[in-house]
Amino acid sequence: MKLVKKPVTGMKDILPEEMAIRNEVIGKVREVYGRFGFTEIETPIVEHIENLSSNQGGENEKLIFRILKRGEKLKLDNVKDSSDLTDSGLRYDLTLPLSRFFAANMNELPMPFKALQLGNVFRADRPQRGRFRQFMQCDIDILGDGSILAETELILATTALLNEVGFSGFTVRISDRRILHAMADYSGFRAETHDNLFIFLDKMDKIGIEGVKEELLKAGYAEEGVDKCLSLFSLCTEGSISNLELLSGKLGDSLDGAVLSSLKGIMENVDKVRGDGFELKFDPTLVRGMGYYTGTIFEIEAMEFGSSIAGGGRYDGMVGKFLGQEVPSCGLSIGFERIITILLEKGYDARTQEEKTAFLLEKRLSGERLSDIMKEAMDLRKGGKTVLVTYMAKNKKFQKEKLKQEGYSDIKEFFD
Repeated sequence: MKLVKKPVTGMKDILPEEMAIRNEVIGKVREVYGRFGFTEIETPIVEHIENLSSNQGGENEKLIFRILKRGEKLKLDNVKDSSDLTDSGLRYDLTLPLSRFFAANMNELPMPFKALQLGNVFRADRPQRGRFRQFMQCDIDILGDGSILAETELILATTALLNEVGFSGFTVRISDRRILHAMADYSGFRAETHDNLFIFLDKMDKIGIEGVKEELLKAGYAEEGVDKCLSLFSLCTEGSISNLELLSGKLGDSLDGAVLSSLKGIMENVDKVRGDGFELKFDPTLVRGMGYYTGTIFEIEAMEFGSSIAGGGRYDGMVGKFLGQEVPSCGLSIGFERIITILLEKGYDARTQEEKTAFLLEKRLSGERLSDIMKEAMDLRKGGKTVLVTYMAKNKKFQKEKLKQEGYSDIKEFFD
C-alpha cells in the first residue's frame, strides 16, 4: 500500500524558513509578556469531553475532535449516542484548560495569577487563509483580579508585543457584553433571545446595519424592536469615550452605571500610557462568540490582515464551574498563525538576525585533518556561533547558493 505524503486536510508541514520566524516570535512572546509579570504554564492537549462540551465554548463545541474510548471502556454493543463512544477530546482553545488547571492548583499559585500559555489547539473547522485545524494559540490571562487593572495590563502587554513583532497602525476595539444585553433589553427583546440576536449583530462590520436589519426581520424579530436596537449604533460612530457616555445616557436604567465606569476607566488608563502604534475605540458591535464572556470584551484588528489578530475578554464564571465559587478572570489571545501568515507574506526573514558559518568538506578528508576541522567547528559553537559541517556536493555552486538563502553568510571550504 502506498503511503500518503500530504498532511491531513487542515494540518500543515512547517518548513525551516517559517519555523525560524515562529521561533523568533515565540521568543519575543516570552520576553515581552515576561516583562509584564506573566509566568508560563502548560496544560495537556487532551481534555475531558464533559469539560469541552459544557456550553462554554460557543460554536467551537461543534468542532471538537473527539477521542474514542479505549479497551474495555469501548463497548460497541451498548452504543446509544456519542457519549458512549468518547470520554475525551482535543482542546479547542486554552481558556477552558487554564480554568481547570487553576481550579486544580490554586493553592500553589499566587493571587492574582498571571498566566502565559503557548500551545496547539484543534478545531474541525473549514481551513482558510491563516486558519488551520491544528494551530498554535498564545494566551495571557489574569485570574483573581476583578479590577480594571487586569484589562488594562492585558491590552498594554499585547499591544507592546505586537509593536515588538513589527506591527503598527492597528486598532484595539473594546466593549462589554453587558452593554449588548442592555441594548437588547432597551429594545424590548426577551433575555432568552439575546444570544441569537448577538450572532446577527456580530455581522455588522461585514454586511452593515441594513444587512443586519434584513437578516433580523427574516429571522422573525419584530421590526419596531429591530429599528430601536439598530438606532443605538448610530450614536457610536467615533468610537470615543464621549460616544460611550452618550449611549449610556440613552440606555438609562437598562445599563448598570458600574459598566460605564469600568469601561471608561480602562479606556482612560490605556489612552494615557499607550504609544502611537495603535488606536483604541469603543465598538458596541463587538460580540465575541464564546459563551463564557461575562463583561469586557476586546479585539485587535490589523490592516495587513483585514480582520482581528487578537481577542479576548472577561470570563468571571468559568473557574467557578470547577470550584463552586466565582474567581474573576480575564484573558487575551493573539492569533499566532495569522501573525505568522502576515510576516511570511511580508517576506520577513528571521534568519538574517544571526551570522551563520558553513564548513564544506571535500569527501576525501579523514584522519587528523578531519579531526582538526571538527574541533574548529566545536570551538566556534562553544562561543555561541552556528556552524554547519557538511560535505561538498557535486554541484557546489548550487549548494552554496542554497546555503546563502538559508542565512549562511560565511562559507569555508576544506580540502584534503
